[in-house]
Formats: sequence, structure tokens, C-alpha cells
Amino acid sequence: MPLVSRGQVEKGGGYVSTETVFLLKSRGLAMTAIASHECIISLGTNIEPEHHFAQALEILSRECELVARSEAVRTAPVGFQQQPDFLNAALVVRTSQTRDAFKAYLRDVEQRLGRVRGPIKSGPRTMDLDIVAWDGEVVDEGYFQYDYVRGPVDAVLASCHRALGGQAPQQP
Repeated sequence: MPLVSRGQVEKGGGYVSTETVFLLKSRGLAMTAIASHECIISLGTNIEPEHHFAQALEILSRECELVARSEAVRTAPVGFQQQPDFLNAALVVRTSQTRDAFKAYLRDVEQRLGRVRGPIKSGPRTMDLDIVAWDGEVVDEGYFQYDYVRGPVDAVLASCHRALGGQAPQQP
């Protein structure tokens, strides 16, 4: 009897865990497996940061499968300095979407939170959501370049015993 190794399975418009799938399959009930991807998202906000951070967490935990999150940390702005400090964090989520579709989804969440992309690339924002890693591989060079990305990502990796691209899992 086939066993889905990871992810979620669609059942009547909702999702159930793969452990439930094994149980249902063992009872002779057929289900269709949905591919699942695990990704790490970097969050950053410096316009009403506590408010927008809470809203982003609520939206993402309601619309995605939230695996783990780092604590939020305050960081000084990089680049354009004449702006408030940022609140940064990282999340591990699972999604059935492709990477491009999930990136578009994150842009939609940013817009729902009032994000307007202005002329200053590193300027103030209500929310910045970036995919840092996809299925264990770093896809955003910001992880290697900026402590405000790497610190929360490393913290969330340690908290859920994950590693990126061949690295050993970190201890919390």
C-alpha cells in the first residue's frame, strides 16, 4: 500500500496530514496526494511594525501550513537610513503551490497589508515577505548578505531541527 512521505492530502476541500492518509489508506479509502513544498519566509516591517507583523502572521497561519516561526527582532535599517527600525522574523511554512505561484501569493499578502513599492528600494514598508529557502535550498542571496535575514532564519531552523543545503541541523 503506497504511503505519501510528506505533505498534505486534499480531502473534501480541506487538507489532512500524511499520517491521516496512511490510516485512511489502510482502511481502503482512496485519496489524491498533493505535492508539498517547505519554504522559509523572511518577514520585515517598519511601518506600524507590531500591527503589520501580527496581521501577516494571522494571514499566513490561516492560509498556509505554519511549521515554525522565529521570534521577531528589531534591526536597524540597511541602505536608506532615514527611517524607523525594522521588525524582522522568519517562518517555515508548507505549501502545495509552485515557487512562482507562492511568490505571487506573498506579493498579494504584502498588498493586502498596504505595501506600496516606492522609488527607494530599501525604504519603509508595511510588510516585506521574501522566500529565502525552498525545499531546503537557499534561493535568496539576502540570507548570505544580511544579518537581519540570516539571524531569524537560523533561529527558526534551529527551533525545528532543519538545515539548508547540506548543512547539519543547528541546536536551539
